Amino acid sequence: MSDSILVTRDGALARVTFNRPAFLNAMGFEMGARWQAVAHELTSDASVGAIILDAAGPAFCAGGDVFEMATSGASGADVTGAAHTIHDGIRTFVESDKPIVAAVQGAVAGGGLGLMLTADYIVASDQAKFVSKYANIGLTPDLGVSTLLPAAVGQRRALQLLLQDLTIDAETALDWGLVTEVVAADDVASRAEAVARFWIDNATAAFGQAKRLVRTGAHRSFADNLDDEAASIGARFDTDEAKARVAAFAAASAKSRS
Repeated sequence: MSDSILVTRDGALARVTFNRPAFLNAMGFEMGARWQAVAHELTSDASVGAIILDAAGPAFCAGGDVFEMATSGASGADVTGAAHTIHDGIRTFVESDKPIVAAVQGAVAGGGLGLMLTADYIVASDQAKFVSKYANIGLTPDLGVSTLLPAAVGQRRALQLLLQDLTIDAETALDWGLVTEVVAADDVASRAEAVARFWIDNATAAFGQAKRLVRTGAHRSFADNLDDEAASIGARFDTDEAKARVAAFAAASAKSRS
């Protein structure tokens, strides 16, 4: 098994770790195939309640491995094929019912932005930096950046990152909506795990469905979203977990009114 991306389990919690620190966790051809396989493996596993996405070394992800592209003899068709493979993994995670938190301990560049934004909740170090760099080397956005980035920060700010040689710090990323929280560097891992544990310790399946509705809803008609919401809440209402929690809520409400 490849060690470019590590997968570890602790009960319902799955951890996905980018593990090419010597290459700033840049995603090459083999790592892209591994990413796709991991996405399908974890999202189809009913025992997975939440996922942490993190990285080894000083950088979170430098995007695609441009050095490998340049030295491997790859053609444009090869690069397109690799992008499709990674995109399938991104789409599989984003459209799944597994809530994902990213622990961003360092720099994020290029396609790393899209991989980071695969997560639904992003905890970033106060030392993290964020940059595009696509156009600097004559390339265009991939790995979901042209869709996920403007969805997070708005079109104008996305274009500012993509059309200027601009690096933003963690506080700016928080202000823009690129990340969810900023914490001290030493606290990133523990805070990300606390978020994931909150989901697991509560109704993680409901959190996962809420994530799925929001992430997929942006690409469908309002009518389709309403139909999905109606079907989803009805399905959850029939589960034993929801019945117990709804009954407890109703009992507490009745007590407060008496």
